[in-house]
Amino acid sequence: MTAGRSRSLPRQLTLLLLLLCAVGCGSPVTHQRRVTVWAMGREGAVIAQLLPEFTRLHPDIEVRIQQLPWTAAHQKLLTAYAGEATPDLCQLGNTWIPEFVALEALEPLDQSLARSTAVQASDYFPGIWDTNIMGGTLYGVPWYIDTRLLFYRRDLLAQAGFAEPPRTWEEWSRMLAAIKALVGPERYGVLLPLSEFDTLLVLAIQQPEPLLREDGRYGNFRSAGFHRALGFYREIFQRQWAPPVDSTQISNVWNELGRGYFSFYISGPWNIGEFTRRLPPEQQDTWMTAPMPGPDGPGASIAGGASLVIFRRSRHKADAWLLLEFLSSPQIQKRFYQLTGDLPPRRSTWRAPELAGNLYARAFREQLERVKPQPKVPEWERIVSGMRLMAERVVHGDLSVEEGAADLDRDVDAVLQKRRWLLARGVTP
Repeated sequence: MTAGRSRSLPRQLTLLLLLLCAVGCGSPVTHQRRVTVWAMGREGAVIAQLLPEFTRLHPDIEVRIQQLPWTAAHQKLLTAYAGEATPDLCQLGNTWIPEFVALEALEPLDQSLARSTAVQASDYFPGIWDTNIMGGTLYGVPWYIDTRLLFYRRDLLAQAGFAEPPRTWEEWSRMLAAIKALVGPERYGVLLPLSEFDTLLVLAIQQPEPLLREDGRYGNFRSAGFHRALGFYREIFQRQWAPPVDSTQISNVWNELGRGYFSFYISGPWNIGEFTRRLPPEQQDTWMTAPMPGPDGPGASIAGGASLVIFRRSRHKADAWLLLEFLSSPQIQKRFYQLTGDLPPRRSTWRAPELAGNLYARAFREQLERVKPQPKVPEWERIVSGMRLMAERVVHGDLSVEEGAADLDRDVDAVLQKRRWLLARGVTP
């Protein structure tokens, strides 16, 4: 009896193995390695177009992408953090990084960077790299960079007697005055929509003093530098070099620049494509881009854009870093630029013919060497919104430069009250 049972075991075992193989062989392979990615706007769709090459390199890693609209992304991320449902890898606007660092939601990346041969800090423009460093720790890797500079009508500038764009505020003032005299009362030298804060922020960031003082505890808008920036901004309107309008009062900037309603416009890289598409062929030689002029020489501009971060709760950090490295490689960044027009943050990528040979992009390449991060506090978006409202009141004459700067300082100090309270107790806000 015992002998008979022992002889039947191999046969039973063989049948069981055959059954398991039949079930398993008929089922799809289950990925044990999976990376979830959240990205905003068109960039989310473009990642999917870049993934086939990553899949070829890492066939055992499954990537799942969720595309978020920019208007809902911030709230979605906060909800995901509260619900412990954050993705592995995420696109994050640079000004959002301080907030998520304060929440201890992001994974420090210094150790991953130290082991990496693909991501090299020295290849990145310093200003944009710095936006990802908080308290000496790296929390993100720049994915694309956004900044502001001059788009201008070089034919009108030539008619006003100038062969080159301005490099200082004094030169720019002379050009704006000459253009205004040339075009008459119904047209202007520059468009600075009052509903946008970018221009004043660029002028202010060019000053030697920081916009916040004492490690972001207080506003610094009473400083001589901010007074100088706000005074120059107001002067442009007082002398009627710019119309006191907001963006809703302009039909579209491309047509208005084309018809000479204004000759200078401060904007970002996306408008290279827009002006190329929207201006008629006979006007394509009439416009150009130039770096921002500064108070006493070539000026700085803002270091905006988005970075790639890994969330601390990720269970797939190593694989998320592999995808981050892939998306950060110069070859993939070049392809990303071709698909989106977003400017790459690595100097080596700018050697590609698509960028090196683009006349309109050359000014951006020069400007990117002189970009500065905005103050790294979670409250910054509230602060810059208040700065815009204050500047509009100064332009309309409701406040003097001194009153506007003092009011803004008081408002910012109130916004930063909780930050001061936390720092006083040794807590990093």
